[in-house]
Amino acid sequence: MELLRNAVRPYAWGSRTAIPQLQGRPVPAPHPEAELWMGAHPGDPSHVLGPDGTELSLLELVDADPVGQLGEECARRWGNRLPFLLKILAAEEPLSMQAHPSAAQAAEGHAREEKLGIPRDAANRNYPDPTAKPELVCALTEFHALAGFRDPHRTVKLLKAIETPGLGKYTGLLEAQPDPAGLRALFTTWITLPQSSLDELLPEVLDACVRHVQDHGEFATECRTILELGEAHPRDAGVLAALLLNRLTLRAGEAIYLPAGNLHLYLHGTAVEILANSDNILRCGLTPKHVDVPELLRVVDFACGEMPVQHGECAGQRMAVYHTDAPEFELSRMEWAAGDDAELEVDSAGPQILLCTEGDLLVVASDGEQVELRRGQSVWLPAADPAVRVRPLGGARSQLFRATAGACDL
Repeated sequence: MELLRNAVRPYAWGSRTAIPQLQGRPVPAPHPEAELWMGAHPGDPSHVLGPDGTELSLLELVDADPVGQLGEECARRWGNRLPFLLKILAAEEPLSMQAHPSAAQAAEGHAREEKLGIPRDAANRNYPDPTAKPELVCALTEFHALAGFRDPHRTVKLLKAIETPGLGKYTGLLEAQPDPAGLRALFTTWITLPQSSLDELLPEVLDACVRHVQDHGEFATECRTILELGEAHPRDAGVLAALLLNRLTLRAGEAIYLPAGNLHLYLHGTAVEILANSDNILRCGLTPKHVDVPELLRVVDFACGEMPVQHGECAGQRMAVYHTDAPEFELSRMEWAAGDDAELEVDSAGPQILLCTEGDLLVVASDGEQVELRRGQSVWLPAADPAVRVRPLGGARSQLFRATAGACDL
């Protein structure tokens, strides 16, 4: 059981306050801080802090003793690799619109790009990792996102509400085929429009969105989002694609699961994110980064309907578990009200990271070893360690997230 020192990713869309505040550092930070990574991804592994002040990369620790760190089943199932990555995600501005590949797509794409000799850090690399990247995001603050394709009948209603001379033929295309195939056809048409056509259509759509917002229309929230994206990314086909996606507002503790192929875009807010230990991203737009349209169309899943919002399944008075079909990870949330000092046992079910997001906590091992976990800190629990007990310190409201591997059976 060791504290972790975790890397901060300074992407331009990040917040200058959310992660520093969580960790008790001065705000605002000099630069945007977008993500705090906790895990053993080669791109930015966490470091285990020894009692004597020494540090060791968690990646090196797992490589040196995969069975002791991961457990025999997990090490065998995932090729001696920690299967999950835990993050704090702090979005001040929208991220790129993106989707992630399935396990088979990732393995094939990675092998293909390795054979072509594309450097793993190259700007045009789609598959730096050979693994899938399903993810679950759980809101810490109000969290805004676009995710999954909206029911086509509902989208037709939206498009008619902002009807323009140039938009009508595209509305008709979806109205004639209101199903996943119709969504694929419209999406493909929009993201492959010549720039000259896009430059004619987008201003019309944005003007119509302004009018709809001013009239307090049914789709005012969706139109505000389109206007924000249009201002940040003028002349970008991703603004049109955003018209097809569900617009979500998550409250703290609510989560969405994004399986392979789900097209999504995080807009604003702070959240805990758990994902497979991969950085494979196929971008659609709203970014200056590489966009590979043919590869994106191979990966995107055009299944449609409302996105399920999880609240966590109750697993005791103070614990909720967010279930998914991802074998790489499972996320749990533990909460204590102010004045509640009850002790909870965290079993030794494989490799785990515990992250404190509110209050201060005491983590006690069966051999008496103790770690004080402050807000914004995390601790690594190897599979070989016994169960630990956790309780709040100081009487304030406290919150702990637990990341562990999913089912490791072959």
